[in-house]
Amino acid sequence: MGFSYFPHTAADIGEMLKRIGVDGLDDLYADVPRSVIFDGDYDLPDAMSEMEVRRRFEELDRKNRHLTIMAGGGAYDHYAPAVVPALTRRSEYLTAYTPYQAEISQGTLRYIFEFQSMIATLTGMDCANASMYDGATAAAEAMMMAMAATRKKTRVLLSSTLLPQVREVVHTYAKYHGVELSEIASADGQTDIDDARRLLEAGDVAGVLVPSVNRFGIVEDLSGFAEAAHAQKALLMVYADPSALAVVRTPGEWGADVACGDAQTLGIPLGFGGPYVGFLACSKEHVRKLPGRIVGATTDVDGKRAFVLTLQAREQHIRREKANSNICSNQMLCAIMATMYACTMGPCGMKEVAEANIAKAHYLAQKLTELPGFKLRFNTPFFNEFVIDSEIPADEISTALKDAGIVSGLVLADGGMLWCATEMTTKEDIDYLIEMLNIMFFEQDGENETDGGTEA
Repeated sequence: MGFSYFPHTAADIGEMLKRIGVDGLDDLYADVPRSVIFDGDYDLPDAMSEMEVRRRFEELDRKNRHLTIMAGGGAYDHYAPAVVPALTRRSEYLTAYTPYQAEISQGTLRYIFEFQSMIATLTGMDCANASMYDGATAAAEAMMMAMAATRKKTRVLLSSTLLPQVREVVHTYAKYHGVELSEIASADGQTDIDDARRLLEAGDVAGVLVPSVNRFGIVEDLSGFAEAAHAQKALLMVYADPSALAVVRTPGEWGADVACGDAQTLGIPLGFGGPYVGFLACSKEHVRKLPGRIVGATTDVDGKRAFVLTLQAREQHIRREKANSNICSNQMLCAIMATMYACTMGPCGMKEVAEANIAKAHYLAQKLTELPGFKLRFNTPFFNEFVIDSEIPADEISTALKDAGIVSGLVLADGGMLWCATEMTTKEDIDYLIEMLNIMFFEQDGENETDGGTEA
């Protein structure tokens, strides 16, 4: 009990332990295997001054390397204009969260409303909520919306071409909510509509969840999915990448009832696993089934424009266990970043970025397929990702490129590689990648093995 950094006295701790019915602090860890509990002394340095700490971290920083990132798979390296981090670092945004006394925080409600409006515009839907935790939970909540909207139905169809992490979270939600999931097969890397129709005709389907740009980077043709779902009184839910929606058909244009996805591609920098921010939007018909916070615009007693939390009867702080969902809004800082990014770029800027993604990805695909034994797996339109199969094991390629400062395409379970290029990927980056692959795998003593010494 002699730890000076504990805010409680020994008496305080003893009283708390007595209240919960345990004898000591070690009892709190009774369920943790002893084999994973650290029993040694912590190798911590002596106390340092602020100046010494700063110098220490500067030393550590100098050990970092700049890496060229050519991996995606749900987390993408995009550029955020300088104005976005500059504004989001302002103190009034750093603790941003929807207050329960909402109407006294008009500024907070205003930027949430702007986020909703931006998402609704991008997706082509009627309304959106005040963000979700990430794309995967947004997809899971979309599934629950379909269940709530169709009531007694028990099945949801899930495309096999959705991102693996999205499917895993949806499966977790389904397990504990009694939802039966049926997976739609793929054909040539896309969701097979014939298989979807077969599963729909079997009956008892509440909704169909399909991607707009799928796990292979393919821009899916979703023609006929809305008609097939609606014919069986099921909802169509489309998982979309908002950065692609400036150039591809929106969920609304495909006839979707619900749109979901992750807005990390809108100016939120890559971190080691986060943060992310999900979005969820729907047609007006289903707005009362939408989980989380919704901000609406109105006028106050003086006739001035004002913002309020609306349709709160759906939420957990009023309906408790009978609420649409126990999920609440995401930490709004991420939603603010996405909103500021979209406002800064505007429709023209977002279109230019999307077109740059396409151009860079196609140049990368062209250069990779010029290498011996490298080929595109799918001959279909793609956005900023694509799958390459090669005669060289993918693990060997990935390991070798790390030493050259390149984060290669993701190694897939079937041995393929999912390569990605964004506006952050330069022509020089791609040419350097190809040069390294030539040196590492196709040249010997400075000569190309495949063509007698000429450059590949």
